[in-house]
Amino acid sequence: MKHGISLTAVGHATSLFLTITFVLCVAFDLAFPQHAMYETWRKLLPGFEWISWPSFGLGLVESYGYGWYFALIWVPLYNVFASRGDTCCK
Repeated sequence: MKHGISLTAVGHATSLFLTITFVLCVAFDLAFPQHAMYETWRKLLPGFEWISWPSFGLGLVESYGYGWYFALIWVPLYNVFASRGDTCCK
């Protein structure tokens, strides 16, 4: 009996991973401004500017959204291929 991966579990887990990563990176940028990567965040997160509370909140929301984007694409694809099994390689 095969079961697919839970879209909800992967969506929340991936979104929280990306959100926590965003927070850690912002903290790193504030602690070590000579190594800051905020220019990269500005390119990856539309509307993000360095640094204000509204911009930080937008970065959190967009990071969470990217996690769901990944889950919505990856989980159904994985479940389709997992349900087929390894019939191509036998």
